[in-house]
Amino acid sequence: MVKLQRFSLFWLLLALLTGGYALFLLGMLASAAVYSTPEHLLKALQSREIQHSIWLSLVTCTVTSVLSLLVAVPAGYLLSRAQFPGKALLEAVLDIPIVLPPMVIGLCLLMFFQTSSGQLFEKVLPLTYTVYGIVLAQLVIGAAFAIRTMRGTFDHLSPRPEAVAMTLGCSRARAVWLVTLPAARRGMFAAASVAWARSLGEFGPILVFAGATRMKTEVLPTTIWLELSVGNLEAAVAVSLLMVMFALCVLVAVRKVGERV
Repeated sequence: MVKLQRFSLFWLLLALLTGGYALFLLGMLASAAVYSTPEHLLKALQSREIQHSIWLSLVTCTVTSVLSLLVAVPAGYLLSRAQFPGKALLEAVLDIPIVLPPMVIGLCLLMFFQTSSGQLFEKVLPLTYTVYGIVLAQLVIGAAFAIRTMRGTFDHLSPRPEAVAMTLGCSRARAVWLVTLPAARRGMFAAASVAWARSLGEFGPILVFAGATRMKTEVLPTTIWLELSVGNLEAAVAVSLLMVMFALCVLVAVRKVGERV
């Protein structure tokens, strides 16, 4: 009886802590949702500037998620399957964008493209204060999260089917393509989704490296900042709720695909 009471008290405390935090999050979202009327929110979303930022955010986040996956799949496979000197150092380097303040990443990008190497690259493809710069700023952070996701995916996949394919005459590259990647499709979708959602919320590196020029390099996070700077709180709330809706759609999609795959 004593053991049962202790067990129940333990789970009750966990439920109270978790439920309290969840209620706090819901309270924050609800306070934003009821701040203004739906008519005012829809009116704010009809602004040409906000519509442009929505379109640009969706396009850049989608491009970034694809590019992140192209980086994350080989990097995640390398970290999961290979053993080599300096592996721990490489893992630490790849995690730098996760632990650095986003504003610092934007500043580092800006400084890099002031160097001779960066200037040479800029002559081929201008990045500073351009739409391409938005994608690069998102990619630096989004790819780091995607790599972590893919590393975990490959860690949970048994290498045995891949080894069997190699014994049957496949090269490692062909075995990975035919056996490992199809088995990792759920993780790949999750990695791309994480990169997309993370890119959607990036503010610091985009503001520093790409700027926040209206109708040019303005995305949803910078729109919130611009609207708040002129005191247009209703427009800022409308964009914030739109970003919450996008984030929820990504979470639902990840869970639905995870159940079907």
